[in-house]
Amino acid sequence: MRKLFLPMTGLLLAGSLLASAAQADDIRYNQISLRAQVEQAVNHDTMQVTFFTEAQDRDPAKLAETVTRRLNAGLETARKASGIRVSSGNRSSHPVYDEKGENIVAWRERGEISIEGSDFAAISALTGEMLGELSLSGMQFSLSADSRRQTEDQLIAKAIEAFKSRADIATRSLGGSDYKIVNLNLNTQYMQPMRYRAEKVMMAADMAGGAPQVEGGQSDVTVSADGVIEVRD
Repeated sequence: MRKLFLPMTGLLLAGSLLASAAQADDIRYNQISLRAQVEQAVNHDTMQVTFFTEAQDRDPAKLAETVTRRLNAGLETARKASGIRVSSGNRSSHPVYDEKGENIVAWRERGEISIEGSDFAAISALTGEMLGELSLSGMQFSLSADSRRQTEDQLIAKAIEAFKSRADIATRSLGGSDYKIVNLNLNTQYMQPMRYRAEKVMMAADMAGGAPQVEGGQSDVTVSADGVIEVRD
C-alpha cells in the first residue's frame, strides 16, 4: 500500500494564506458610529390615588381594630365605583416611647388603600367621597403598558429612518457610494410618572368643593438608535 506525503512547505504556505484571508475579512475600513433619537409627548392615561389612615393607642389590639375598621369602610366605598381598580397598600405599626426613649407608652399604626383607573373624572369624584373616611397620601399619573408599547413601536420605525438618513449624509460627505450597517442598537426610555403631593391635591380638593381638580399631564417616550456603518467607496 502506497502512502501519500505532502511537502511541509506546501502546508505552511496554505495555512499562511488562510490566516491572511481571515485577517483581511476582519479588517474594516471607513466605519462610523452614528446616533439618532426621536421622542414624543404622550398624555397620561392612568391615574392612581393613595389614601391612608393612622391612629395611636396604648392597646395594640384596640389600635389594630380601629385601623382595620377605617380601611374596611374605605374599601367598601371604593368597591361601589365601577371600572376602578382597588387594592390594599402597606400597613405597619411601631412603638411610641417616652421622652427618655426607654419605655413604650403607646403604639402607632398606619394602613393604605389605592385606587387606579383610566377614568380621571370618576376617580376624582371617588376621591372626594373617600376623603371623609381616609386621608390623602398622594396622586400619581402614568402611561399604561399598552399605550407605552404602541408609542414605542411607532417611534422605533421613526428612529430607524432617522438613523438611515444620517447614514446617507455621512456616506455622501465621505464621498462613498453606499454603506452597510455593521450593528444597530435600539433603546427606549420613559420619563418617570408625575406624582402630586398630598398638600397640593388637598388644596385642589378644597377649591373644587370636595372632588380635587386634576390634570394628567404628559410624559416623553424616547427611542434612540445607536449603531455603526461601513462606508463603501
